[in-house]
Amino acid sequence: MQETFAAAATSPEVLFSIALTLRVMAVALPLLFLVGVPLGYLLGRGHGRLVAVLDVAASLPLVLPPMAVGFFLLLLLGRNGVLGNPLRQLTGIELIFSFPGLVVAAVVSGLPLMVRPIQAAVRGDLLRLVELSSVLGKSAPTTFVRVVLPHCRKSVAAGMFLATGRALGEVGVSLLLGGDIIGRTNTVSLEIYNAVFSGQYGRAGFLAALLAGVSLLLTYLLKRTGKG
Repeated sequence: MQETFAAAATSPEVLFSIALTLRVMAVALPLLFLVGVPLGYLLGRGHGRLVAVLDVAASLPLVLPPMAVGFFLLLLLGRNGVLGNPLRQLTGIELIFSFPGLVVAAVVSGLPLMVRPIQAAVRGDLLRLVELSSVLGKSAPTTFVRVVLPHCRKSVAAGMFLATGRALGEVGVSLLLGGDIIGRTNTVSLEIYNAVFSGQYGRAGFLAALLAGVSLLLTYLLKRTGKG
C-alpha cells in the first residue's frame, strides 16, 4: 500500500535514515574542513609532481562514475584491502558496511567541491600576503590561521555548501561502502533508492523533497556568499 507524505514522515525507516544522515554529516563536515582547506591551499600554491598527483586524485571523484569510485575504495578499504586489512588488525575497526564507511563516502564525494573554490582563491594577493607574513617572522601555522583563512573565508564557505550538497545526495559510493543495510547504513539517499525499488513512491517523494529543500537552501546560501 502506498504511503502518504504524512505517513512517510513518521515511518521508523524514514526517521532512522534522517537521523543517520545527520550523524554522518556531523562527522563528515568537520573532516571536509580539516582536510579540504589545507589541501586546497597546497594545490593552489604548490608545484611539482606530488602536487600534480594530489590534484588529479582530488579530482577523480568528480570525473569517475560514483560506482567506480566506490569499487576502488572497496578494494582499498575492504577486509583484505591494502589499507583496510592493516587497519582492522591494528585497531579492530572495519570501514566497510559500517558508519565509518558512510563517513568516508561522504568525505570522498564532497572533497573535490570543497577543494576547488579554495584552490582558485589562493592566487595573486594572497601569495604576496603570505610572503609578507613570512618576512615579518610569522610561523607557517600562524600565517595560515591569521592570513590564509580570513582571506579565503568566502571560498571556504562556498566549498562547504557545495560539498554538503554533494555528500547528502551521494548514492553510488555509499552503496558500496555502506552496503545499504536496513536499520544500519540506509541514509536518506539510499532510503530513496530502497523506496523506489519497493514501489513506495510516497516515501521516496517525501525524502526527495526533503533533500531538494536542503539543496535549495544551500544554493541560496551559496549565492548570498558570492554577493557578500
